[in-house]
Amino acid sequence: MAVGDAIERRRLASGLRLVTERMPEARSLSLGVWAGVGARDEPDELAGVSHFLEHLLFKGTPTRSARQIAEAVDAVGGEMNAYTAKEYTAYYLRLPAEELGSGLALLADVVSAPALRTHEVEAERQVILEELLMDEDSPEDRVHALVLEGLFPGHPLGRETAGTADTVQAVTRDDIAGFFSRHYGQGSLVVAAAGRLDHEEVASRVGDLLPGPDAGQVPARAAPARAPAPLLVLRRPTEQAHLALGFRGVARHDPDRYALDVANHVLGGGMSSRLFQEVREERGLAYSVYSSASAYTDTGALVVYAGTAPGRFAQVAGLIAGEIERLAATGVTPAERDVAVGFLTGSMVLGLEDSGSRMASLATSETTRGRVVTVDERLAGYRAVTVDDVHRVLGRVLGGPRTVAVVGPFEADAVVAALA
Repeated sequence: MAVGDAIERRRLASGLRLVTERMPEARSLSLGVWAGVGARDEPDELAGVSHFLEHLLFKGTPTRSARQIAEAVDAVGGEMNAYTAKEYTAYYLRLPAEELGSGLALLADVVSAPALRTHEVEAERQVILEELLMDEDSPEDRVHALVLEGLFPGHPLGRETAGTADTVQAVTRDDIAGFFSRHYGQGSLVVAAAGRLDHEEVASRVGDLLPGPDAGQVPARAAPARAPAPLLVLRRPTEQAHLALGFRGVARHDPDRYALDVANHVLGGGMSSRLFQEVREERGLAYSVYSSASAYTDTGALVVYAGTAPGRFAQVAGLIAGEIERLAATGVTPAERDVAVGFLTGSMVLGLEDSGSRMASLATSETTRGRVVTVDERLAGYRAVTVDDVHRVLGRVLGGPRTVAVVGPFEADAVVAALA
């Protein structure tokens, strides 16, 4: 089915979904397989198994070793990588357009027949434990993990994507293989491709490489039920105090999702934002200060972050709190709305200039929404946002409970006093 002039999608007999975008001017090709299962879909005892599996899929198949996979990619100047998100796991490959056949064969082999050899599981276990230790040494990473834990207490969305040292140590090879067999069936996978390609050729090759009906288990998801925790403090002897304020945002399908992106940009999403101008440019109180919005199936998050010297923590926290209060009370100006919409639409267009970004956009849209949200549709969504829309969503989000997370050389009572 054609979605636009260059985008086509179809569901194969096996249940596999295929989305392609033809870019005749390109000399490259990007291929991806998105599995519709992520960190929020794991039982507590297997926290981090999606991320563990993502690592292992590049360790080899019954017919290819990890070295052979790497050499096949290097031999054509390609790039291969993967990442785990809260609601999906992505595997992708970029290579010259004439390597379509070999690229699809390699990617299909990796995602459909991982060897999961015991010695490779153990080797990768140590790599992931080192990754967790690396994150522990980054206070900015820790405060972001802490604020999500507070926003979604007792819920998988509040857990670290990579799991914990305890769960990574405990998971077995059979646990990982069982998770793969349950969730990586053809019906739960999306294949996306963008570049110089022919949709029919891609469909034919994918059908041959990934045959057979296998629905895969659709994750059962439940929205967070518990209220956010108001304050979480992790005492660390850091040179900076790291502050994150979190609010529950809007879900991926919410009509206000575009308006929240506009609000986020005005608050702290760019160099012209209120927080960047006030905290960094005018007062020089922080090198890094920003906000970000994320959306999931049934909820979302708006998070503000700043890192500053411990002696300036109370001042920075007060400035951020005051800016949030003013934004909630009065909304944004027409000029701020125009700058934000211009940034969001312009950066989207610039970010979709290469085959890799186009492929990822197609795959993510099809996996999370069950359809392709075109660039034109997204641009229209941002351009339709009014200042009243922004004020409304700010009331919804900033009017709800918040979580304050702090990593730094403070006890909890000192943080409470600084925030008073």
